[in-house]
Amino acid sequence: MDPIFWEFVGQVLLESLTLFVLLAGLFGLLIPVFPGLTVMWIGTLVYAIVQAINGNMTWVDWVLFALITLLMIGGNIVDNIIIAKHVRDKNVPWSSILWAFAAGIGVSLFFTPIAGMIASPVGLYLAEWRRLKEKQQALANTKAWMTGWGWSLAARFGIGFIMIVFWALWAWL
Repeated sequence: MDPIFWEFVGQVLLESLTLFVLLAGLFGLLIPVFPGLTVMWIGTLVYAIVQAINGNMTWVDWVLFALITLLMIGGNIVDNIIIAKHVRDKNVPWSSILWAFAAGIGVSLFFTPIAGMIASPVGLYLAEWRRLKEKQQALANTKAWMTGWGWSLAARFGIGFIMIVFWALWAWL
């Protein structure tokens, strides 16, 4: 077969795989402890490396990759700030927040990510109930966690969507 055909097939496979990783990272953001923006960035990093090896990276491509990198870094920082602000406004100690993260990660590893989504606020509720000895205040603090997670999800999802748009401009224009 013609080498140009195989080059075309390779490019289609690379772009398809990269888009799959980007979408998996984007929808993985629904899981509180899943590093979706980082997964998306790794997908674009691999794409950039392959494109650079093949001599297909222009200065515009590098600028778009740099913007994707800045979005990933900023999105990961914003994520933690939003959630922490909501629970710290309720004077929730870092120890309870760490229990929530540990519960989400642990359950996700041994069961499913959906179970981890449930375990995270349950872990916070149990840590706060144990600390405060008051169910209503523990529930209020857990609601603050969930509100922070919701706003954080919206911010990260928007950032992830912009990362995909930048990659699409890079890959298809």
